[in-house]
Amino acid sequence: MRESLRKKIITVCDDKIAKKGDTVGVSFYAFFRNKNDDPEQLMEAAQWWIQTHQLDHFEKAVKIKQMVLEGC
Repeated sequence: MRESLRKKIITVCDDKIAKKGDTVGVSFYAFFRNKNDDPEQLMEAAQWWIQTHQLDHFEKAVKIKQMVLEGC
């Protein structure tokens, strides 16, 4: 996963956790605007989320952040 996507995921997860607590869930869409302005990065996130890790549509933000930090 490219570094810019890793940083974006961590930032978004940190923000959501700070606002809503450790139980807040996210989907990979949370890391992108409604306007698809970076389809390549969106597909990279989708592949990581769906194909590589077979995650549910919504997962706990703390889990996703930890996975990214561990380099999963």
